Amino acid sequence: MRSTCALYVDTGYLLASAAKRVTGTSLRSGIHVDYAALVASLIGIAEARSGLPALRVHWYDSARHGVPDAQQERIGELSKVKLRLGRFGVNGEQKGVDLRIGLDLVAHARNDASDVFFLVSGDDDLTEAVEEAQAHGVQVVLLAVPTTVGAPHAVSRHLLRAADELDTIDGDIVDAAVTKIERRSPPEPAIPALTPSNARSSRARPTPLDIVTSSRRSTAAPRPAPSPHVPVPAYSGSTGQPSWIAPSYEEQTAQDDLIEKVVVNVLDSVLNSNTPDDVRELERARPSIPPDIDRALLRDASDALGVDDLDANIRHRLRACFWRKYDGSPSA
Repeated sequence: MRSTCALYVDTGYLLASAAKRVTGTSLRSGIHVDYAALVASLIGIAEARSGLPALRVHWYDSARHGVPDAQQERIGELSKVKLRLGRFGVNGEQKGVDLRIGLDLVAHARNDASDVFFLVSGDDDLTEAVEEAQAHGVQVVLLAVPTTVGAPHAVSRHLLRAADELDTIDGDIVDAAVTKIERRSPPEPAIPALTPSNARSSRARPTPLDIVTSSRRSTAAPRPAPSPHVPVPAYSGSTGQPSWIAPSYEEQTAQDDLIEKVVVNVLDSVLNSNTPDDVRELERARPSIPPDIDRALLRDASDALGVDDLDANIRHRLRACFWRKYDGSPSA
C-alpha cells in the first residue's frame, strides 16, 4: 500500500475556534463557512507538511438523531470527505463524536490505513486514543486553529504532550473561509407623532441590541459590592449539582468583569446572526438558554477565566448575567 496521510477533523473544535477568532465568541451560528474551500485548504496543509497524498478527510460532527442535515450532506459529498456523525443528547450536548474519533484513530492505525494522521482538535478526551494509535506505528500531528495573536486555540496540555507534533493552520486560510454574519438592518418604521396617549409607550425599555451597544460604549463605572454567598437563580439542562465555593470580593469582581465581556460578545453575536423569529424563540425558552448559546457561553468563559472546568457558582452567575444583559438590567 502506498504511503498516505489522513485528516481527522473535530468539527465542533474547528468551527468554535474559528468563530472565536473571527467574531470574538465561539458561537457557531455567528459565522458563515465556505466548507469546500476550508476542506481543500486542510488537505493542502496535510499534504504539504507530510509530503504524502491525502487518503481521506474524516469529518466528525453531531446531528439530530444522527441524521445529517442539508449542510452536512453537502459536506459529505465533497471530494475525499467521509462524514462521521454523532448525535445530540437531550440537553443538546454532543454524544458519540469523541468516541467515533478515538475508535477510528485506533482502528485505522491498526490497519495501516495511513502513515501520518493530522488531528484537528484540542480535546483532552482524545489523548489515550492518540497514544494507542502511536503504538501501532502512526505519527499523529495536531493541527490547531490559531488565535488572533497566532497561538494555538484551546489545545489540552495532555493531548499536546501525547501528540508527536503541534502545528497551526494558517490564519489567513481561516479568515478566507470563515466570515462573520452581519445583521441586515430592517427598514426604519414610521414614527408616529407623539401624543399624550402614546407618550408613556415611547419610553419603553431598550431592546437587547441597544443594551449590547451601550455596554460597549459605556466607560467603566464603580461596581456595587457583589453578593458571593447568595446563589443566583439561572437555569440550564446541562448543569450538575451546585457546589458553592465563595470567592473573595476581589476575585469575584475580576470574574464578573470577564463574565460580562463574554456575555456581551455572545449576545451581540446572537442578535447579529439570528432572525427576529429566532430571537423570539430565545425569549420563549427562558429561563433556559438554548444549548448552542449555552455551550458558547461556557466555552468562552472557560477561555477568559483560564479554567478548564467551571464550577457551579460561575455557571450560575454567567447564565444570570446573560438574562440581565438581555433585559437591560443593571450589572450585579
